[in-house]
Amino acid sequence: MIRIDWKKLNACVLTGALAVTVSVALLPLTPAAAQVRTLPDFTDLVEQVGPSVVNIRTLEKVAPRNAPAAPGEDEMLEFFRRFGLPMPNVPRQAPRQNRPQPPEEEEQPRGVGSGFIFSANGLIMTNAHVVDGADEVIVTLTDKREFKAKIIGADKRSDVAVVKIEASGLPAVKIGDVGRLKVGEWVIAIGSPFGLDNTVTAGIVSAKQRDTGDYLPFIQTDVAINPGNSGGPLINMRGEVVGINSQIYSRSGGSMGISFAIPVDEAVRVSEQLRVSGRVSRGRIGVQIDQVTKEVAESIGLGKAQGALVRSVEAGSPAEKAGVEAGDIIVKFEGRVVEKSSDLPRMVGGTKPGTRSALTVFRRGGHKELMVTIAEIEADKPVRKAADKDDKSRTSAAGQALGLAVSELTEALKKELKVRGGVRVDAVADAAARAGVREGDVIVAIANVQVGNVREFELALAKLDKNKPVSILFRRGEWAQYAVIRPAR
Repeated sequence: MIRIDWKKLNACVLTGALAVTVSVALLPLTPAAAQVRTLPDFTDLVEQVGPSVVNIRTLEKVAPRNAPAAPGEDEMLEFFRRFGLPMPNVPRQAPRQNRPQPPEEEEQPRGVGSGFIFSANGLIMTNAHVVDGADEVIVTLTDKREFKAKIIGADKRSDVAVVKIEASGLPAVKIGDVGRLKVGEWVIAIGSPFGLDNTVTAGIVSAKQRDTGDYLPFIQTDVAINPGNSGGPLINMRGEVVGINSQIYSRSGGSMGISFAIPVDEAVRVSEQLRVSGRVSRGRIGVQIDQVTKEVAESIGLGKAQGALVRSVEAGSPAEKAGVEAGDIIVKFEGRVVEKSSDLPRMVGGTKPGTRSALTVFRRGGHKELMVTIAEIEADKPVRKAADKDDKSRTSAAGQALGLAVSELTEALKKELKVRGGVRVDAVADAAARAGVREGDVIVAIANVQVGNVREFELALAKLDKNKPVSILFRRGEWAQYAVIRPAR
């Protein structure tokens, strides 16, 4: 920017002419001007990384209908499905004689997601929920080539999956250093929101180490992420992948400016285990923990509110054998400070089973050193489908408003999951699907009210305000978690 220094303006009148001498001073740019000049241009990044981003389509095999639909019937049924209305009993056309019988199973589209190539020989990283339950995975490159992909492994706890296509010489991404990532830094996402291939969106890092209650701490951004972006890369201004776009916070199902990405360093560690063994091995010590409040810390002499408060110790667990007691506060693991309770599962989970590790616990005013041998977390057990879903599945009006159809638990399933009661989710849509509930989950409580069977489930729902969000506690394999279902307005 050029400014005139009027103090240095000199004027002199010469014979027959007027001459004006202007002294020009180059002054430093203001902060606002500097920002205008440094607004990012993402074109080079998109050209560099775009070819490494892929579209992922999944297919599932379903049993065909017994007879062809009457004219207009498909549109009518789609109307009822879309608005959550009870499905009508529509008479089928009588099959014609000698009509060819449909195949036993047919493939139908299941979902769309994204992924990125992280090795030139065809290894692709994506989210586990993108490929979960898929019978076939189709990968489309930016040059429109399509490949059937093989699922190498998927880890639901971290939501990371690795798939493989038979190709070579592919453009692989560069993996970035998450430790160098700063809050406020520009980042971009490339993916397939709503199936729109190679869509680019941009924003900044809003927070790091965001604890959402999941197994990994997330990178929070304000990049526009929508359904279909899942599994795509989060890219810094050096063209390096720093995260995998995985979740959004939304009341509508679409982007609201809060999205979460799995840190790529954590994803790479998971992918290495998936590539070697097809599964992830994690450690456990067998304690139920809670956060340490400021009031508790001050009252017991701990001072700073940190560590993980041990609520209970599992009988026969490594923690019990090591001498951990209920009421202990675990403040260090292997010399690393446990700042908050959610740090401990991540530290222990990242330790190889069989390792002897040091614990520092605060007990009755003093610190105590213990040695614990890390055990292994059992792999997620697939929940069996109901043997006769058509006869046992029930959907109440309240359940429809939430997008849930449920059925009774079998005694065998209760024993397998170690629960006294609950209801199995047979179908999920709309509000429940947006909240993350899946078919096969087992709901054990609604709005803090325990439900033991379908009748109790319906009674609990009947007492709720249908226009307000409702919390549910459900089991998925060996893990219990909460979800908040927000009915559509």
